[in-house]
Amino acid sequence: MKLTKHSSVSTSLQTLKEIFPVKTVLAILAGTAVSAFGIINIHKRVHVTEGGVLGMILLLNYWLHVPTAVLSPILDAVCYLLGMKFFGKVFLLRSVAATCSLAGFLKLWESLPYLLPDLTDHPLAAAVFGACFVGIGVGLIVRQGASSGGDDALALIISSLTHCKISKAYLTTDITVLLLSLSYIPLRRIAYSLVTVTISSLLIDYVQTWRRREKTPAHRISPPQ
Repeated sequence: MKLTKHSSVSTSLQTLKEIFPVKTVLAILAGTAVSAFGIINIHKRVHVTEGGVLGMILLLNYWLHVPTAVLSPILDAVCYLLGMKFFGKVFLLRSVAATCSLAGFLKLWESLPYLLPDLTDHPLAAAVFGACFVGIGVGLIVRQGASSGGDDALALIISSLTHCKISKAYLTTDITVLLLSLSYIPLRRIAYSLVTVTISSLLIDYVQTWRRREKTPAHRISPPQ
């Protein structure tokens, strides 16, 4: 009996090591730290509007008055479950870990004074620099076969189904939501957000496929099964 329990524990530990090798853990931690830093120190401070799932949450909250605290877990859960269906349990487990890590880093950066100059009077610069942090950070996460939110999972699914680059999948969802957001957000703010989502989408695609282009076409790179 003791031998069986020991064997079961060893098997579980081995499985965890396969799902979360050190390289993957470090990349997810780095990615969530970088993206959270940009979100708090630039996006949140300058009020850069978001596309994708977050933008849809804000849109539905405005028009249907459904609390964001209710919409957020529901939409993210739907995207994650669809992601698991297409990419397997490894994707789901890594994504849950990345989501928790992102939440932790968001809390950390919120608890500290702002670490970058205030770019409120320079919204274009904020859009560009914010996109760089988010694009590089999310790219590191997606590269490990994970997502840090419903946006990433949805983009990966669209990319897998349509065989398009992940940058195009991100842009499709982001631009669609941003155009719908014109119903309650001024055009000028949407314009800066378009700059952000365009740059971040291209960076995510670049980081995800870096040094893989010669081996595998970008649109075929997907989370491990």
